[in-house]
Amino acid sequence: MTTPHVEEPAMTGTESRKSRWIRRAAVALAALLLPGVVSAVNTVGKFGDLYEARTDSVAVAPAPRSHDPDKPTVAFLTSVSGTNVADLLGPYEVLAGTGWVNVYTVSADAPVVPLTGGLDLVTDLSIDGLGRLLDERGDKLDAVVIPALHRPTGAEVTAINAWLRQQSAAGTLIVSVCHGARTFAGSGLLEGRPATSHWWRMAALRRDFPGVDWRTGHRYVEDGNVITTAGVLSGVDGGLRIVERLLDPEAAREAADRVHWRHYTPGAPAPLPESRLEPRDVVVAINSSYQTGPSAIGVQLVEGTGELELAAPFVSYTEEAMVGRTVAVGDGPIRSRHGLTFVPRAADAAGLDRLIVPGVAAALQRVAGDEAFYLHQKEEFAFDPVLRDIAGTYDVRTARWTAKTLEYTALDFELTGRSWPWTATLVPVLLALLGAACAIVVARFLRRRTP
Repeated sequence: MTTPHVEEPAMTGTESRKSRWIRRAAVALAALLLPGVVSAVNTVGKFGDLYEARTDSVAVAPAPRSHDPDKPTVAFLTSVSGTNVADLLGPYEVLAGTGWVNVYTVSADAPVVPLTGGLDLVTDLSIDGLGRLLDERGDKLDAVVIPALHRPTGAEVTAINAWLRQQSAAGTLIVSVCHGARTFAGSGLLEGRPATSHWWRMAALRRDFPGVDWRTGHRYVEDGNVITTAGVLSGVDGGLRIVERLLDPEAAREAADRVHWRHYTPGAPAPLPESRLEPRDVVVAINSSYQTGPSAIGVQLVEGTGELELAAPFVSYTEEAMVGRTVAVGDGPIRSRHGLTFVPRAADAAGLDRLIVPGVAAALQRVAGDEAFYLHQKEEFAFDPVLRDIAGTYDVRTARWTAKTLEYTALDFELTGRSWPWTATLVPVLLALLGAACAIVVARFLRRRTP
């Protein structure tokens, strides 16, 4: 007996349209998936851990310091998990450069701490060690500076909070720089008080600390023995305000001139335009994901380099511009201009795309030969040549984004270079087309094999 043939019902118009929409959605998903995967891999690979801890042990003593009980004393807090290099070194150079302040870098209990972008600092003292030193000298702490700390451990947070509360009760001036306001707020000492921070962080801070009166529009906010600064380079203004309060306005004016900060406003915070994300700021996502320029950057450590000169490349190319990852290069520990000790991670620039040498003195001496790029060719604010180099080496839009995230809004010099990272922008477009083409080919192949 012959089995009767049963015809499959024809696909209805609704089913046909649904099938077409599914195919189109699959193609669109494939088009987005490939550039998305490449973006994630590149971003995590280059910028996943800007505060990566050393894998070797370092036994280097900090530079010896003499303590003068007739001078005010300022402590700069750091974290074993990482500390923002510009938040720390900007106000540090402002204060140390006066010669009239005892300055110390301290940690809860870590002799070597990572700073942004692969620069390691040998701290001067532990928090307890500073306390013992001051007790021995019959002295007190006049100010504490809190830079942005990168995910401090639970034990650190407990120790830091207890110490900050102790200092606040003693009337010590406490100053946070940029996202250091999160650590400050976490201690409870900002509750009910006005404060500020980096514009990028403000929404999360308002959510997590609703009892703080978060404000924008000024370089710093001052309330009694509390000062909080806006983002990154506002720490220079915060440092100058500390000089005003601990010394005098003339010392602050001299300090501003010494570091070539052209935006000092005596006795009051300068106004700061309120920044927000704009469509053209997508440039940072393009850079972090598809940057085609030099991305492995060595930074040569040279004895006597200024602290701001050191901070400028380590934070700008990495955390701000996101065009590359830096590594400290040198044949051993060095002392900065005002006595901080830094330890390199690489002996030379082998395998790197580029070697940058910060510092005016290093440029004059050509310490790394003629193939290196000497960042600071003349006396000027240390971040100015970095922004010019980012514009010339990468593009102007990236340099302007970098200035925006540094909160360096009053640029009074020209940036020249390509207007936009066009080559890097083309990469995700080509990847999307490739992903869509692969999806179409696979779909047609499967349809042909379907009976």
